[in-house]
Amino acid sequence: MSDRLLIFDTTLRDGEQAPGIALSPDDKVAIAHQLARLRVDIIEAGFAASSPGDFEAVSRIAREVKGPKIATLARTHPDDIDRAAEAIQDAAQKRIHVFISTSAIHMQSMLRMTEDEVMKAIVESVKRAKGYVDDVEFSPQDATRTNPDFVIATCQAAVKAGATTINIPDTVGYAMPADFVDLMARVYKEVRGGNEDVVISTHCHNDLGMAVANSLSAIHAGARQIEGAINGIGERAGNTSTEEIIMAVKTREDYFGVEIGADTTEIVETSRLVSRLTGYPIQYNKAVVGRNAFAHESGIHQHGVLRDRLTYEIMDPESVGHASKIVLGKHSGRAAFADALDKMNIKLEDEDFKRAFERFKELADRKGEIGEEGLRAIVDSESGLVTGEIQLLGIHLSGGDHETPLAQVRVMHRGEEKEFEASGDGMVNAAFVAIQDAFAIAATLLDYRVSPITSGADAMAEVNVIIQIDSETYNGRGVSTDVVEGSARAFVAALNKAAGNAPVVGK
Repeated sequence: MSDRLLIFDTTLRDGEQAPGIALSPDDKVAIAHQLARLRVDIIEAGFAASSPGDFEAVSRIAREVKGPKIATLARTHPDDIDRAAEAIQDAAQKRIHVFISTSAIHMQSMLRMTEDEVMKAIVESVKRAKGYVDDVEFSPQDATRTNPDFVIATCQAAVKAGATTINIPDTVGYAMPADFVDLMARVYKEVRGGNEDVVISTHCHNDLGMAVANSLSAIHAGARQIEGAINGIGERAGNTSTEEIIMAVKTREDYFGVEIGADTTEIVETSRLVSRLTGYPIQYNKAVVGRNAFAHESGIHQHGVLRDRLTYEIMDPESVGHASKIVLGKHSGRAAFADALDKMNIKLEDEDFKRAFERFKELADRKGEIGEEGLRAIVDSESGLVTGEIQLLGIHLSGGDHETPLAQVRVMHRGEEKEFEASGDGMVNAAFVAIQDAFAIAATLLDYRVSPITSGADAMAEVNVIIQIDSETYNGRGVSTDVVEGSARAFVAALNKAAGNAPVVGK
């Protein structure tokens, strides 16, 4: 057996079982194509016998997706196995994955079967699957809560019946790494033995946060296949995260001593696609793919990374399709601030830089993270830089429950400060009308979105607008702790873009 570790991805089967996820066949095919680009070894495309929709998805993936081996799950029921074989018949490489519960609580409470009956079902189902495909995987469900002697016996029977992969599932996330290694080592020795063609596999759940740790620990016990799901989605607390396994093995090849064939540069794109189609967000601090996975806010960390990425990054962000991110916050130093301005093509004289940096520190101490729009606002106010046809200097609002909302805006237009006042249907609308007067351009608001950037009572929000002038559309973005001010900045940004294509008349 070579030292190649196989990546078995079950996003489309166990991952989809997460509450609230219902992927269409089209969604599944799209994810399967992306998994092929990621170059996982096996895609468990679904549970073909579970529903017509799953059968259709598995069948389409078997026909359309090239590269990985296509697998489908089946209970030890003859009808399940027949249906599975039919679904994957068009795949260039195919596998039937047979499972049955082996723990006492599952056999007694769910299956209502004895150990002898379970053994008989395993042998018959593996033989039946073997009649359709050369590659058959067997899993004793809830193996980590099963009598170890019975686990070994069921797996030995499966191999004798023709199974080529033996998968040990920690179905309820019960195992601890040391205990799991002991079990996997015993399976490797007593089940695989001299059968060089038999692959030992793991399938771990994350109920106690141990899925990745248990899976990786099993490599030293002889496991050469790990099953997981993108973003760790799945039943309850989810599965082993496919992307974490890939990068752990890639990053610590010196420790694990195995190779994988995945294209790591496709990891982030795969993660984002799965998140978008399932509706499951990616936690900010998620290893490898979270938005903060390569973010640095501490001034010490930022300074180190800017000097040499290896000071605080054990993985190259680009190797997973990510980009290193400098988060500008209250802990950031001059080096990070200067680097951020440089990336925005903003050059400041020493005194301007000093004032801008001091103002940035004041705001960051109260507001948390400061984004590009916030940086531009700081630079504009502290150095006198003006971008665009018109610069927003300030906005004053008045009105209440029984008063018409009124907005007064101050702008800088071609070096001259001017004020405009307008009423409207709400504060935001009043500000928009006043800004239109400043530009002397009639615009129609097509889209308006407010998204929080930070949390808390002093949260910063991002406002995005799309406006239409004649037949042309323009977008603008504004960031502020005040939604109306952020809206005004977004309107100004959009109208400044339009001003390049339309005459602007100052009043």
